[in-house]
Amino acid sequence: MQDISYIVGDSLYLNITNRCTNECSFCIRNKAKLFNKKYALWLEQEPSAQEILKAIGDPTKYQQIVFCGYGEPLIRLDVVKNVAATFRSPKKYGSLKTSATLPKIRIDTNGQANLFWGRNILPELKGLINIISISLDAENAELYDRICRSHYGQEAYAAVIEFIKEAKKYIPEVEASVVDLPVVDKKACKKIADDLGVGFRIRSYYKETYVR
Repeated sequence: MQDISYIVGDSLYLNITNRCTNECSFCIRNKAKLFNKKYALWLEQEPSAQEILKAIGDPTKYQQIVFCGYGEPLIRLDVVKNVAATFRSPKKYGSLKTSATLPKIRIDTNGQANLFWGRNILPELKGLINIISISLDAENAELYDRICRSHYGQEAYAAVIEFIKEAKKYIPEVEASVVDLPVVDKKACKKIADDLGVGFRIRSYYKETYVR
């Protein structure tokens, strides 16, 4: 049994992959088999776009639909684009009559998609994604490498910063986020976000349950 979608507050989250380019020391997936003691997010197989759309059901029930889950969603870039494009064509989605009924589409990402794909993928998201939340997670490359343990090593942090800069060109709402860990200088991280001209959010560190 696996859960492709799960609810947090008034948002529906989509769990489309367990693959990730980070092995973060603080990640909930290292601590819990069941997310919020309810959702089985360890996938037996990655769902297709059609399976994801079926799992969404009636999207008008939600304020946001969020690509997140126990993995890095932009590893499955084509699926993200396919699903998001469906919401931009309401006549193809039975329950949607006008664009005003559409929820906002958000991606929670570690910001390493351009490294993974070897190209700038952000232009491909223009017009599809309303909000992107990018995990900054540290005030410098050394700390980022220590706590996020990216497959790309020291190269990752600079790539995340560049990804945040580039995202502003294509996505209406961009935020940088950090986990509320004692080792992270949140004020320094907020200054980085302010200097980049994006929003800033501190994500709660949690062991078993999460409420956004």
